[in-house]
Amino acid sequence: MNLFNLRRSAPAVAEPKGASVSVPAAAQCSRERLMPSIERAPHVFVRGQGSWLWDDEGHAYLDFTQGCAVNSLGHSPSVLVKALGDQAQALINPGAGYHSRGLLNLAELLCQRTDSDQAYLLNSGAEACEGAIKLARKWGQLHRNGAYHIITASQGCHGRTLGALSASDPLPCNRCEPGLPGFSKVPFNDLAALHAAVDSRTVAIMLEPIQGEAGVIPATREYLQGVERLCRELGILLILDEVQTGVGRCGALLAEETYGVRADIITLGKGLGGGVPLAALLARGRACCAEPGELEGSHHGNALMSAAGMAVLQTVLEKGFFEQVMDSGRHLRDGLSRLAGRYGQGEVRGQGLLWGLQLREGTAVPLVEAALQEGLLLNAPQADVVRFSPALTVSKGNIDEMLQRLARAFTRLHAHQHNRREVPA
Repeated sequence: MNLFNLRRSAPAVAEPKGASVSVPAAAQCSRERLMPSIERAPHVFVRGQGSWLWDDEGHAYLDFTQGCAVNSLGHSPSVLVKALGDQAQALINPGAGYHSRGLLNLAELLCQRTDSDQAYLLNSGAEACEGAIKLARKWGQLHRNGAYHIITASQGCHGRTLGALSASDPLPCNRCEPGLPGFSKVPFNDLAALHAAVDSRTVAIMLEPIQGEAGVIPATREYLQGVERLCRELGILLILDEVQTGVGRCGALLAEETYGVRADIITLGKGLGGGVPLAALLARGRACCAEPGELEGSHHGNALMSAAGMAVLQTVLEKGFFEQVMDSGRHLRDGLSRLAGRYGQGEVRGQGLLWGLQLREGTAVPLVEAALQEGLLLNAPQADVVRFSPALTVSKGNIDEMLQRLARAFTRLHAHQHNRREVPA
């Protein structure tokens, strides 16, 4: 059975009681009302379950991007739906100036299971990275004679706030925005270049264990362990941006565990909320130097988002969960490697359930478009790389189905390229 053709009736949009203005159906809404931000496919999705999405015409799509690793447990997982529903009936947001039980419980569990000393909850990974920059510079004022300079890696991407953009390379997530001073970038996986860039102004080194937007490029174990040693020897901070690699994505709660390193500051996001806006800033030891008023936000860690984070965190911490991620990841890697060999493509790289397929030519975008026609949702972070970040709960059956659809997408793409070559000038 071709699940792409499976049709389910779209749920009706209920009109609010007492409403004087009718709510238009999604198909009738003008897309021109949306301010331009990112390129969106024309499809309007109305329902999701696990690894599947349905559009307003009833077509089913196999989702192997999951909001770029945001939906860690898949679409509408029952544990998250229940947690949000129960919490919404009790308390949504008491206000930034007050505690909630969920806020305290989530901070406690995060610190316990990551061996951190303090946690701060935010709305997005970019805000967490911005907070990490502020925290490191505050530490530099206190412990390193006012040092403020932060070294990052070329092609890194740490989000879209002004500070996070300044720490990122001007591709693909930073397009011509003016950057803030106090950042320098060196080649990734080049320890000598990193060492040479450190001076008396340097307060921290900020890296992703796996560069997702650059095309799923993992740090080598020798490199990341060497960076940690360098930070310890020189008395500067190590910041790991685990917005995409944390919360089980790499087969452990933190990717740092798989590398055998320990950062001073860690940022989490994306999968922590399982689809709702939630991120975290974690600090250890002397890096815990924030004071009231220095990390502000009106919705950070409200009761509703904290309930979502607890539901996700408790699920991924269940016995055997990370082993299942690694097993599914190996199955996905092996299948992608077979396809790469069959169609003459490049290497498959990544870890856990975060993988990139290097293409021989810059055909990632047309391949993603061909996959969409096969009912498969993929992502192209670079012109020659297709990224796979399925739900951490993805089944091997879903992986096999994805591989079949991807094979058809390759065939479709090659046929299109052949037909273009056959057209006379």
